[in-house]
Amino acid sequence: MYKVIIIDDESAGRKLIKEYIQAHPDYVVLAEANNGVDAVRLINGYKPDLVFLDIQMPGLTGFEVLTHLEEIPQIIFSTAYDEFALQAFEVHAVDYLLKPYTKERFERALDRSFKRNRIDAIRPLTESLLTKDKAYPEKILVKSRNKLITVATSDIIRIEAYGDYSRLITSGETYLSNFGIGELEQKLDPGTFLRVHRSSIINYNRIAEVNKYPNSYEITMINSDKVRVSRGYMKALKKLMY
Repeated sequence: MYKVIIIDDESAGRKLIKEYIQAHPDYVVLAEANNGVDAVRLINGYKPDLVFLDIQMPGLTGFEVLTHLEEIPQIIFSTAYDEFALQAFEVHAVDYLLKPYTKERFERALDRSFKRNRIDAIRPLTESLLTKDKAYPEKILVKSRNKLITVATSDIIRIEAYGDYSRLITSGETYLSNFGIGELEQKLDPGTFLRVHRSSIINYNRIAEVNKYPNSYEITMINSDKVRVSRGYMKALKKLMY
């Protein structure tokens, strides 16, 4: 059984989707909304499997809705505007229904909805949130088991290299980022995150203490993790000392 939410600022648009989806008893419409603010509330509350999402709406656009979600479901955009198609597929939407569309076109979109790996399908959205116009993100999407969730960057205690990827350590959980540690260093706020080793970045707002040894430093984080500062990164750490 697939849980569905319909978001469209036009009642006719919502009615048409409900009419078409009635032919598929394994899809259940849980709720609907006509604006972006209610869309965020409903999607975060119900955790649907699939959302039919308009783009130009009061409150928040469809793309802005995505950046406020705790988990990202499968998305089928349904809109009268063709100029957003490229952006929709950049975040790997399942499909882009351009109004007015036929029942046959709707069926093709629905048929595609669960034929792809969910995490792989929305992985580009993770990257788009990290590379938005805003220089340094306050929240990012990261992998947690079989889903993606939002994590506030301020909650990250430290980051460690993990092959071509990175692990983000918070006080309660460890998450996997699709970015390598060098890429994260470039994308996260240097006023908060400090590279102290080729395989380590720390949030210096989460430092508990720093121990100095004859030729090195060891940082203890608030979760008791200990991070060694390599010789090449000592200068950056010393800039924080007064």
